[in-house]
Amino acid sequence: MRIASLLPSATEILFAVGAGDEVVGVTHECDYPPAARRLPPLTSSAIDHDGRACASIDRHIRAAVHTGSSIYRLDEALMARLAPDLVVTQELCEVCAVAYAQVEVAVRRLSGSTPVLSLEPNTLEDICSTIETVGEAVGRSEVARNVAAALRSRIATVAALTDPHPRPRIVCIEWTDPIMIGGHWVPEMVRLAGAEDPLGTAGAPSVYVPWEQVVSADPDILVLMPCGFGLEQTLAVAQDVTSRPDFDSLSCARTGRVVAVDGSSYFNRPGPRIVDGLEILAAVVRSAPGGRLPPGAAWVGTVDGFVGAVPH
Repeated sequence: MRIASLLPSATEILFAVGAGDEVVGVTHECDYPPAARRLPPLTSSAIDHDGRACASIDRHIRAAVHTGSSIYRLDEALMARLAPDLVVTQELCEVCAVAYAQVEVAVRRLSGSTPVLSLEPNTLEDICSTIETVGEAVGRSEVARNVAAALRSRIATVAALTDPHPRPRIVCIEWTDPIMIGGHWVPEMVRLAGAEDPLGTAGAPSVYVPWEQVVSADPDILVLMPCGFGLEQTLAVAQDVTSRPDFDSLSCARTGRVVAVDGSSYFNRPGPRIVDGLEILAAVVRSAPGGRLPPGAAWVGTVDGFVGAVPH
């Protein structure tokens, strides 16, 4: 089988179930596992993100969506040359990956009838089931079931941990300017990690909220996980949040419990590493301010000077 993966999480899943050798093309954002970086990219960004502030990136994305333009380019000529037997994509978010409509057009231009598998997980169990679905589609059902079972076991281990009392309030920020609150599986991760999410809705899309709602929620812990950003990038944009009015009055600011995480690897992508994100979140809930955090997370600072901390 020759597989074209148009979604970073799908690429991770395909490699996890043992079909990595059959992947012939990926997206420009597919960076895990490292072997995926050596595959030809079928997509590119139509928006220059390099060096742009989050507010600028958001304006360009909104303008593109408003005019009906795609924010990703799909190399249809390369797709045709690679001649995939299966294309894996998504319809969940046009900002996260190439639009499904673009994929449909490109696939119709391929010779023969190439199936398209669209992945639409909204919860942790959906992610596990998606792994099994992908495994079945590529002839790796048994391996996929084993991968999903191992992830479910790790999820259950976190869920069985003794919760702090009282359970802390956590606000997860998926974009720093304007403020977006993490949705889909993120509020569920917060609950399983032993905390409460006063702003996110489990299974529902991420939403923009005014900063005043964050202030009203007064989180005990603030987790910065901008979509598509690694840990260092997140630390670099932390001031988008920490410099806002009344930030110093928040409980999380007074105690220093503001955390930056590698959202791209462990929170934004609905793939196997989402359970690593759950484990990171559980460690954050149980860590004292300034205490050691797992790889992929770092304290942003204290109320006396919120600056990028050195990642562990």
